[in-house]
Amino acid sequence: MKIISVIGYKKTGKTTLVGQLVKALKKHGSVGTIKHLHEHDINMPDTDTWKHAQAGADVVVAVTPDELVKFSRNNNLISALDELANAGMDFAVVEGFKDSILPKIALGDVEATGIVKRLNSYGNADIGELVSIILAQPEYHTLDSLLRKLKNSKSIEKAGAIGTFTGIVRAVTDETRTEFLEFEAHAELARKKMDEICRKLKEKKGIVDVLMHHRTGIIPAGDDIVCIAVAAGHRDELFPVLREAIERLKEEVPIWKKEHTMKGDWWVHDNID
Repeated sequence: MKIISVIGYKKTGKTTLVGQLVKALKKHGSVGTIKHLHEHDINMPDTDTWKHAQAGADVVVAVTPDELVKFSRNNNLISALDELANAGMDFAVVEGFKDSILPKIALGDVEATGIVKRLNSYGNADIGELVSIILAQPEYHTLDSLLRKLKNSKSIEKAGAIGTFTGIVRAVTDETRTEFLEFEAHAELARKKMDEICRKLKEKKGIVDVLMHHRTGIIPAGDDIVCIAVAAGHRDELFPVLREAIERLKEEVPIWKKEHTMKGDWWVHDNID
């Protein structure tokens, strides 16, 4: 899933531009959107879903023949992106979240990091150019979205087994507690190298498909770092390739890890244990 955020002050046309981008991106795949609402109560008081939540339900789902709405607690931008990725979206267009690390299209003179294109107004936007910028963004995946992509491939009918590996941020190593890890990468080279590893592993006997994704930026303790999925005709063919995929990613992909602990910060040679 490729992600872009549209940011700007109020009444600058963010929602209008988001709508234009959604229409254009639909020609390239499925599109999901996220709207940053500031202190806005979606689950209105005295409705049945509100009463469910007030009674203590951690998740409330409302269903009609045409719509499904989910109300949950303790949400953030990452959980919203994961929802879209797990739903199989090819693109996520985010309105707001100017303080995030997402790549951004900025309307007006709003300041933020990660701006890939600035527009004076939505009226002079070259939508074709913006779509090209979005298509060039790195992929965002979860384990579920990798599995969905694997199962949707034309070759999956040859598979009799799927194996996965998920590397997470270990909170405690010996007596040291890790707060978070920070990953940096040469994004283009890292993606090319991972694609090359997957392509080579697919040439092995009985292997149907191999997919891998490594997150970058700041990742808190307990969160996913890397996900790998392998489809094969039989389990005996699958497990050695899954292990080789992990080891080759560690050794060959240009990604660097900095560990932030209660005792200090330092760069670490190995990305995954």
